[in-house]
Amino acid sequence: MTAAPPHFDLALVGGGGAGSLVLAALDRHDLRGLRIAVLDPVRKSGQDRTWAFWGRPGTDLDPMLSASWSRVDVVTAAGRQVLPLAPLRYAMLRSAPVYARAAEAAERLGATRFDAAVGGLADDGSGVTVRDTDGRALLRAGWVLDSRPRPPVRPGLTSWLQHFRGWWVESDRPLFDPDRAVLMDFRTPQPARGVSFGYVLPVSDRYALVEYTEFSPALLDDAGYDAGLRGYLALLGLDPAQLRVREVEDGVIPMTDAPFPRRPSPRVVRLGTAGGATRPSTGFTFSAMHRQAGEVAAALAAGRPPVPRPAYPGRHRWMDAVALRALDRGRVGGPEFFQRLFDRNPAERVLRFLDGATSPAEDLAVMRSSPLLPMTSAVAGDAAGRLRARLRRDPTPRPRAGSPAEGQPRS
Repeated sequence: MTAAPPHFDLALVGGGGAGSLVLAALDRHDLRGLRIAVLDPVRKSGQDRTWAFWGRPGTDLDPMLSASWSRVDVVTAAGRQVLPLAPLRYAMLRSAPVYARAAEAAERLGATRFDAAVGGLADDGSGVTVRDTDGRALLRAGWVLDSRPRPPVRPGLTSWLQHFRGWWVESDRPLFDPDRAVLMDFRTPQPARGVSFGYVLPVSDRYALVEYTEFSPALLDDAGYDAGLRGYLALLGLDPAQLRVREVEDGVIPMTDAPFPRRPSPRVVRLGTAGGATRPSTGFTFSAMHRQAGEVAAALAAGRPPVPRPAYPGRHRWMDAVALRALDRGRVGGPEFFQRLFDRNPAERVLRFLDGATSPAEDLAVMRSSPLLPMTSAVAGDAAGRLRARLRRDPTPRPRAGSPAEGQPRS
């Protein structure tokens, strides 16, 4: 007879950023009574990515930060804005301390590790059987938190990407201002369809992450990213030949109004980008992942299902869809759009809006600061596009007014 698979209260499928933050949050709530499994074929460690985010100081993340800034620059062809962020701060977090914190948490929680790729999740409503890629049952869990990247359930009306390459550069002489980060520098050549910008996150006056980023429908090749970075360094007055490139970081993040279901079955909950944590208008993800982790742990500590709230209010997702459509159709330019946001709103409001933390009244103020006519056109186009998409998904003919529906009795 085949032995029954082991049973756990909670299974974390994926051990990257989202899974690591959940483990740390479970540890903070001292949930050592839970039977926890972690499934990932790769044991994450070391520096493989950098997260940048904003928030208030004084959180559990503070001991792990590489740097933080109370002022940031937004640069366009019209000039440089120095934005004070108080009471928020912009912060940089590298992956190595996050993975190390998760490993410590897993040990204290007594979590069981499965170095296996998950092939299927069979949810019968009372629990979930987790299977490997060969169909064998690895375990059964009361709840599964799945943070594996996956495509949306259907294409969105607009599907862009945030894609980038960054160089960690070091110099023998002071070149950077460690008290101020460059959030967005739009002096880079703009693509025919999309938005490009550079940014600088200085750790010291001689060491910084310099990055070239595009919001656009298509990726570049390696030469394109390197050319973008060299061109941006030239705009900063820096000679790449006089810098040592210590590390290279690449990334691709979806920017789309396509749906990412947070709960594909009764006892499976998706986290991270797969669970809607990526903000469609910017690609920022980390703050929402951190909120999701805290809400999951708080719910379990209170004896509730580990289901976090939507990462962003519905009205924000709609506003993002409209903004993406306006950018995609060329009705508004990227530098113009972001410059107006920061010109006509306190920086703290813009950052809280991008985090999904503003009130409806503040959202109206943000909307008023956008180019009115192009955005109105985008709103109309978004509504028409959604109607067409709904009709394509549901082609069943509807009964005409005054005629009985199929299967209904005639009088």
